[in-house]
Amino acid sequence: MTISEKIVADFVANDVEFITTVPCKQLAGVIDAVEANKDIYHIPSNKEDEGMGLCAGAYMGGKRPAIIMQNTAIGVTVNTLVTLTQYYRMPLPMLISYRGELREPVACQVEMAVHTKALLNQLNIPTYHFHKEDDVEEFDAILKYTFMCNKPVAILTDASFWGGYGE
Repeated sequence: MTISEKIVADFVANDVEFITTVPCKQLAGVIDAVEANKDIYHIPSNKEDEGMGLCAGAYMGGKRPAIIMQNTAIGVTVNTLVTLTQYYRMPLPMLISYRGELREPVACQVEMAVHTKALLNQLNIPTYHFHKEDDVEEFDAILKYTFMCNKPVAILTDASFWGGYGE
């Protein structure tokens, strides 16, 4: 089973029925696996804050949602996370590609990496950082945690987790 297949299997095992995604090269395998899974209703989003709104609607409609997104847009999601997701105690697993660390080939990605964890910490959002392929074994427990405590949870997945930048 690939990492992407394991992630989707854990979503399904935890009754996540609605997932919205924002295009991302690193997360393309997961997005393809979500799209192919008949147990998940997948809606692509144009922007991360829009996707969080879709997740809120799904949650209010009785579904367990998740969002798959990039860390480069964490800044635009702050208002939505605070005034919607956290205020209404909505569980929201956020699988996030974490760009901007060592060996990053795109300079503009580095600035958001510098701020991503600090922003999540300031918002009191539990954050997990996957560096190695084996880290995916924690994904099921993280999903159980977010739905148990009704909180958004960030799972940052860096390039080394996905096998590097293709050097």
